[in-house]
Amino acid sequence: MRSKKTGIAGSHRALGIALLAGLTLLALAPPAASAAGVVSTDKGPVRGTETPALKEYLGIPYAAPPVGELRWRPPQPHARWHEPLDATHFGNHCPQTASFAGVASMSEDCLYLNIYVPNESPDRDHAKRLPVMVWIHGGGFTAGESDDYDPTRLVRQGVVVVTLNYRLGALGFLAHPALSAESGAHASSNYGLMDQQAALRWVRRNIVHFGGNPKNVTIFGESAGGLSVYAQLASPLAAGLFQRAIAQSGSYAMPLEPLSQAEASGVALAKRLGCADEKTAAACMRAAPVSKILENQRSDNGFSIVPPVDGHVLPRPLDTAFQSGEFNRVPVIEGTTHDEFTLFYKLAVEDIFGVIPPSAYSFILNVFVSALPTNATAAEVAFQYNLNAFGGSVGRAVSALATDDVFSCPARRATQAMSRFVPTFEYELKDPNVPQVFLPPASYPYGAYHSSDLLFLFDSPTRGHAPLSADEERLAEAMIGYWTQFSRAGDPNSASTPTWSPYEAGTEASQSLEPPTPVSEAAFAGDHKCGFWDAHG
Repeated sequence: MRSKKTGIAGSHRALGIALLAGLTLLALAPPAASAAGVVSTDKGPVRGTETPALKEYLGIPYAAPPVGELRWRPPQPHARWHEPLDATHFGNHCPQTASFAGVASMSEDCLYLNIYVPNESPDRDHAKRLPVMVWIHGGGFTAGESDDYDPTRLVRQGVVVVTLNYRLGALGFLAHPALSAESGAHASSNYGLMDQQAALRWVRRNIVHFGGNPKNVTIFGESAGGLSVYAQLASPLAAGLFQRAIAQSGSYAMPLEPLSQAEASGVALAKRLGCADEKTAAACMRAAPVSKILENQRSDNGFSIVPPVDGHVLPRPLDTAFQSGEFNRVPVIEGTTHDEFTLFYKLAVEDIFGVIPPSAYSFILNVFVSALPTNATAAEVAFQYNLNAFGGSVGRAVSALATDDVFSCPARRATQAMSRFVPTFEYELKDPNVPQVFLPPASYPYGAYHSSDLLFLFDSPTRGHAPLSADEERLAEAMIGYWTQFSRAGDPNSASTPTWSPYEAGTEASQSLEPPTPVSEAAFAGDHKCGFWDAHG
């Protein structure tokens, strides 16, 4: 278990979540469309729309609204309906404050999913059912929504794509002794993960009506969505709900915290809500306004959003599950971007304090090292990340060390562990010139920043296609080919893309996703100083 030190946000996990809350992006506007046919589901018929590229069925409820007595309970079945449901508009977003990661919402009636189907879908033809890809959005488990992602380019490759909302923040991940006591599993928290599982069960029951194959489902997600993929791999409750998994930049909190620690944070939150009496705490918190919960769940109040090991949804830490082989054994793609932390440094440092001069490197390094999941001293880290090697840029140096310790090397450890049991394919997005479409310029190059891989897979509904170069367009074509081929066969390789070898301990093959053409390399561990970080874990 890695050390837990206090620092910028009270703990390395609180720091990570506070920074990771700035994850994705994009707010959807429906394309020009005409009415699509009515499709049956187990709860009632739905009517969507048809665009030139695909059919869309938006805002389909997959569980009952988690309101009133259903707040902080596992998702429950939705009531039946009889007339065709208008599935031409997105459902409500789950409660969150406004950020570039998501649109503000106060509605707890938010458990909706969206389905995107190729126009030439064979519908119920058993022999031609399409692979299904279920996308789990990022946002630090505090922000984000299902309609931030336009999957048209993926769907055009002959797959059905499902995107979903799940409960966020304290409403999705609060642990409290009173909630644990009323649970048959004697556990609380991880309601957001249970929502994801409820959506996957909905897909298993209904996706055949949309032309999808319920026995060929790939879950994929980025950042908190990538960590969610890890969690579903480790959760026995998700067994059989998917057959492949793609985790993008989800390696930032692998050990997780125990339920007791999460409950302590929940008790502190309950007190801030005026619900200190444990006998009445559950009812008191269920009566609290959404706005008050959002106001008091802020990380600077001591409430960090990381799924805990609750003994029910997650019986063990993620790293332990992968090392022991006690996880849902399906083929996995696992990866990161080369410069994950440049985005976070801009948000957490430069946007608040301005450009840090080289003379302050020692100070800022001590602050960051105290918050990182490492036993290394600041002096040891300074030796590894000599400021001169980064042209005197504090932003570049700190971003590199945090990328390596928080994302890259934990991802490699996950790959090493899982590859002993299942086919595992490791990648790194390594494009130094990815367009920065989310934040203003920084004092250093962003490089392949956190969430930049999304530009190669999804379009932005508000900005359209990302301004990629011709070489980057070729890389995007290869990545979409890898992702969709993996969803078909559990192997990303096809005749149309460069060979991607599975990870093996002896060769440590990693696919470097760089424009114009991906290449296999074995330099990942050295590039990110994983020997140093593994020795100081």
